[in-house]
Amino acid sequence: MKKIILVLITISLISCDAATLQKVLDNAGNVAVTNTDISNALKQALNKGIESGVDYLAKTDGFYKSPYKILLPDDAQKVVEKLRVIPGFDKVENEITLKLNRAAEDAVKRAKPIFVDAIKQMTFNDVKNILMGEKNAATQYLHRTTYNKLYDEFHPVILESLNKFGAVDYWAEAVNTYNSIPFIKKMNPRIDDYVTQKALEGVFDMVEKKELDIRTNIRARTTDLLRRVFSLQDK
Repeated sequence: MKKIILVLITISLISCDAATLQKVLDNAGNVAVTNTDISNALKQALNKGIESGVDYLAKTDGFYKSPYKILLPDDAQKVVEKLRVIPGFDKVENEITLKLNRAAEDAVKRAKPIFVDAIKQMTFNDVKNILMGEKNAATQYLHRTTYNKLYDEFHPVILESLNKFGAVDYWAEAVNTYNSIPFIKKMNPRIDDYVTQKALEGVFDMVEKKELDIRTNIRARTTDLLRRVFSLQDK
């Protein structure tokens, strides 16, 4: 029984079925661990994981020199290919890619309080569903409850950040120069929506990786509550 409870408390209850989980939850008090303890431990662990992930992406090169690097959309490749032979635009791809990623790094700081608020609002049923769900059940919950709010927060910040790093004017000038070429299909010079979506893709992918770590890493005793709850394995 201790082993089952330990698996629950360490948030690695991946293979346990609903009936077993409910039995563990019903008897959690028998080992001085309450439902509230379990719920708070999960929330703390998620907060720690999200804080770590967001901080990673928000630092310089968190996007630009990582697997989350934002590249130009496929359609934009037509622009840079045509502009390479035009003086002043030979490095347009490198320049705009750097600016896009700097904007994402600048904006991602807004994600943390939105995630924290969503975690605070988790009910115990939410916690049970996450523990009984898929390996990315917490990520799915956060995506469902925060994506629209994150987009609304990110988009103006992305636009502001793109302007701060000169990306909007730089890309608009490049696209408008491209659009002046005869017999080509005109391109939209706006790129802020694309960058916002790619930045959020990176954020949720990082959250998913952190969730998997939360579910499998039993050494994450970083608070008094987690140390108290995880200490059951030592008995």
